[in-house]
Amino acid sequence: MRGLLNLSHISAGFVAVLVGYTSSAVIIFQAAAAAGAGTDEISSWLWALGIGMALTSIGLSLRYRTPVLTAWSTPGAALLVTGLAGLSLNEAVGVFLFSSALITLCGVTGWFDRLMRHLPSPLAAAMLAGVLFQFGLQLFDALQQQLLLVGAMLAAYLLVRQLLPRYVIPVTLLIGLLIAGGQGLLQVEALSWQLAKPIWTTPEFSITALIGVGIPLFIVTMASQNIPGLAVLRANGYDTPASPLITGTGLTGLLLAPFGGFAFNLAAITAAICMGREADPDPARRYLATIWAGLFYLLTGLFGATVAALFAAFPSELVMAIAGLALLGTIGNSLGTALADTQSRDAALLCFLVTASGLTLGGVGSAFWGLAVGLFAHHLPGAIRAARGTEAGVGAERR
Repeated sequence: MRGLLNLSHISAGFVAVLVGYTSSAVIIFQAAAAAGAGTDEISSWLWALGIGMALTSIGLSLRYRTPVLTAWSTPGAALLVTGLAGLSLNEAVGVFLFSSALITLCGVTGWFDRLMRHLPSPLAAAMLAGVLFQFGLQLFDALQQQLLLVGAMLAAYLLVRQLLPRYVIPVTLLIGLLIAGGQGLLQVEALSWQLAKPIWTTPEFSITALIGVGIPLFIVTMASQNIPGLAVLRANGYDTPASPLITGTGLTGLLLAPFGGFAFNLAAITAAICMGREADPDPARRYLATIWAGLFYLLTGLFGATVAALFAAFPSELVMAIAGLALLGTIGNSLGTALADTQSRDAALLCFLVTASGLTLGGVGSAFWGLAVGLFAHHLPGAIRAARGTEAGVGAERR
């Protein structure tokens, strides 16, 4: 118990959940509204998502003793905002079940695990750095908007990192909250606490909805969430088998889809917060941070929309600043790993740039395309050498 009650673990888990909810909870509201969900149904969606993320984060982290953090599919939710228009809530649940079944199938068959074994570590690190790069830049965007608040947080971070490195993030967050409160930037007056109630929605299956929305939801979740999520684990030195992780998130989706759990997947950005030195200097103990994140997920699920409103009460500049500061070390370590090997440096640099660009093609985000370009550049020299060797062999035989 003493090991679990560690301030750095608690703060890393809290910041991860804070960043996840404040950055994309509004998209969940929009997606639910697109399917015709009312206030009670939206609360049920948040209940299902919070409970599902809590169960998978805590269960998988304890099972493998690695910092496995799950999340809802943010790009999937964005797709649903437009994709669910014209569908009934029952048809939407049918889409969720279909997509989760495909995710489960990928995990059970081991296809995803075999695919990820061919991902070179420099490319995984480069993709992670590209994903997190915008958060580093947003720190200074926030500084321009709230000079006193973010400037004090940055100064505190630099000072406390030298004196008490294990507690740099909780102390920085506390200072930020005190300054934000003093400036009147915390909007908590209208909050009322009440438990969320799960609401069952019987699924209906429409071929056009399954093909038009279910398959894109599956592809976006796998390509834009699970691949980066596993790459984050690999980039931080964790060799956790992929198939059980994917299977676990898929099965959770099958169980909770009727209540609004549209998609569960491995987290990338928020997971990186729990994998840095600020969470724990010992990589073998960083899973305790994701367990705390799971406990905070549990609270957000039980209290549903109320907790989402609480996170929305934090000024956006504070959230951007604490996320950027929490990820600085991970960005630096990832870039160092990505560019250390001169033979793979060009491929890693291309992977980083494409990922950081925010490029979206076919509804699939830049993390996937960054890996695709990086893998192409990584394997191209070998393919050319092999082709030249074959041509030389054929020429020798002819002579």
